[in-house]
Amino acid sequence: MTQSGVREDGKRQSVRHESDPGEKEPTTGSQSPDGDGTSAGDAKTPDDEGLPAGSASSPDADGPPAGSASTLDADSTSAGDAKTPDAANTPAGDAKTPDPDGLPAGHDDTPARDGAAGGDGGESGRRRGGRAPRRRRVLKWSAVVLAVLILGTAGAGYLYYRQLNGNIKKDALNLGDSKVAAPTPNAAGQTPLNILLIGSDARDSKENQKLGGARETFGATPLADVQMLLHLSADRTNMSVISMPRDTLVKIPKCTDPDDGKVYRATQGRTMTNQSLGHGGPGCAVATWQELTGIHIDHFIMVDFAGVVSMADAVGGVPVCVDANIHSRTSDGKGSGLRLEKGTSYIQGEQALQWLRTRYGFEDGSDLARAKAQHMYMNAMVRQLRDNMTLSSPNKLRRLAEEATRAMTVDPGLDTVKKLYDLSDELRKVEPKRITMTTMPNRYVGARVEPTEDAEQLFRLVREDIALDGKDKAKKPTAEQASADPAAPDDEIPVQVRNGTRTDTLAAARGRAATVAGLLKEEGFTQAVADTTGSWSEDRTIVRYPSADLEGDAQRLAKALGIPPSSVKRSTDVSGITLIVGADWREGTAYKAPEKNDRTPKSAEALNGADDQACMHVSPAFTWD
Repeated sequence: MTQSGVREDGKRQSVRHESDPGEKEPTTGSQSPDGDGTSAGDAKTPDDEGLPAGSASSPDADGPPAGSASTLDADSTSAGDAKTPDAANTPAGDAKTPDPDGLPAGHDDTPARDGAAGGDGGESGRRRGGRAPRRRRVLKWSAVVLAVLILGTAGAGYLYYRQLNGNIKKDALNLGDSKVAAPTPNAAGQTPLNILLIGSDARDSKENQKLGGARETFGATPLADVQMLLHLSADRTNMSVISMPRDTLVKIPKCTDPDDGKVYRATQGRTMTNQSLGHGGPGCAVATWQELTGIHIDHFIMVDFAGVVSMADAVGGVPVCVDANIHSRTSDGKGSGLRLEKGTSYIQGEQALQWLRTRYGFEDGSDLARAKAQHMYMNAMVRQLRDNMTLSSPNKLRRLAEEATRAMTVDPGLDTVKKLYDLSDELRKVEPKRITMTTMPNRYVGARVEPTEDAEQLFRLVREDIALDGKDKAKKPTAEQASADPAAPDDEIPVQVRNGTRTDTLAAARGRAATVAGLLKEEGFTQAVADTTGSWSEDRTIVRYPSADLEGDAQRLAKALGIPPSSVKRSTDVSGITLIVGADWREGTAYKAPEKNDRTPKSAEALNGADDQACMHVSPAFTWD
């Protein structure tokens, strides 16, 4: 079948990709509670993480002469050693910020490349037909963040060369039709920065192919198997990271490929989030995140496999910890091959790559356990970069810069090394102790996962620029922003009312949809009707609306019932204004809003950036004496 690859000059191209039926395992269908088909990705395929990984280092023979600055001190820059920039390197004053944590995602090792429920509405022929083998889950997000840190802390002398700028590929920021308004500046005129970090499994270069992977994956449509949102606070005092599991079921919005104008219709059912990259490029992943979270995204940075090994080598190894001897290898040859003794080890080269891709042997063997190990690695790497301050070899540093820029695809707002340097300058303002890494709270839907109510809590904290470590200074309450869309008269607003009072431990309260619909009619919303055709579950009462032209009506309904504006959400899951009566309103006719809770949910498994005592739990089946 014909699929889309990415040329080294940044342009997508069609390539022929044949699946190898010998790599497939039996499929396992799953059905989500809301009736969404999740046939996508239910096919189990071997975990190929065990293949040896090579080290892709770029030769520096043709590179520019190294500058004298080699400082990695996170609190200082060597601007004095910088070469004079040319016109192409004019600083971008409004460069925004990235995100250092990433979640390869998912509780199983199934590739999303095998098509998902809803698909692309038939307009994309790229994923129809047979299923392709799963891709190797190397930690791309570390390359993203480390590239930015290295470029920003290694000395400005390396930052102004045309060669590095020419390495960086760029693509459109947002391919969706709907946009999310940027946050309102604080009293000092500052705004937060939100950057989506994307790890592509593309194998379209010799360097990436050297790192391993099935032959059939070379040149295939890439998947966004690592996705994480980095939020840098408006006052630059703290940083929050949310990783999304790669097999999270979402609705991918309509996206238009900027290169050829191809339109990918919004998926009818839910599909795995990592397929969004194949709907026109990284800008569709951005559109998908904004649709799900309501968070305005300023930039994206996408990387492939190259550069991870060399970056670990550059700092002399990264300290990691296991609570028992580990050997990641199953009886049938699966696993990363990682072999470490109990306690702390400094890993680099191929061993670092093994740590980052290890699934078998860590905790329950899920991709979420692998993400936890990656969070620990990322925190340790940031501490190493801050503490070591210098690299021993300027030539090695230049090679790192060359590899990092070649591995990157960014939006136009970050398309020069100077802009990336400005971004890293912003990131360096945050101390490790104010960095919080989290995983999007989720629950199983068959073999896949979906966001929980705690995930919405996490998204709200980011939208409102509330630090996930709970150490924010007291802030003056800000008024909720009213919609610019005027509300229609109450008796002209159609409202569907659903009973969402069912919980994990309690059955739905009988008749709540009809009761509240009757209450609304008494209040003047004469077009309110009870929807009894399905079963729903919501912790809190919520109003959902599908499009911007209904936002004012939705806010008016919420105000009439005393529902806080933060519980009014835009969603493609509804076709009109929909009130879901939650478990917090199981009885009575007056809604009492719960007290606002600004704590990070425990289910987000927050990890502090300064925590150097974290240790991965090893499964007894993968230990040795």
